[in-house]
Amino acid sequence: MLYSWLKAFHIIGFVAWFAGLFYIFRLYVYHVENRDKPEIVQLLTVMERRLYRGICWPAMIFTAAFGIALFVQMPGFYMAQGWFHAKLLGLVLLIGYHLYCGKVRKDLAAGRCDLTSRQCRLLNEVPLVPLFLIVIMVVVKPHFGG
Repeated sequence: MLYSWLKAFHIIGFVAWFAGLFYIFRLYVYHVENRDKPEIVQLLTVMERRLYRGICWPAMIFTAAFGIALFVQMPGFYMAQGWFHAKLLGLVLLIGYHLYCGKVRKDLAAGRCDLTSRQCRLLNEVPLVPLFLIVIMVVVKPHFGG
């Protein structure tokens, strides 16, 4: 029963984290498109900071805490599964993207970001790669090796 509760909270954190990551670059698109409007930039800067620090970071930590709790329940099982290692690769990609979002946020706030709105739109799609990888690994659990 504990395992099911841990998994439920892990999924809730994962959904909240992705919601923040999918939205943040959308805010960056608006920010880049309105660089010449200080009042809009000021509002977007506050929104970006609140989203990143108030939702993305806590959701990532929440997800990690319950993911670790799940792992601790059966570490030998997980470490023996190829799909779990692929899922961890997706997690590494996702954390890298998360940290990159923070760098872009700081650069935008400082007025030193050179990204175009088109680049921001494309970067907004990047989390789909780890999302597909992680969900397919966890649900399908493909067999790796001989």
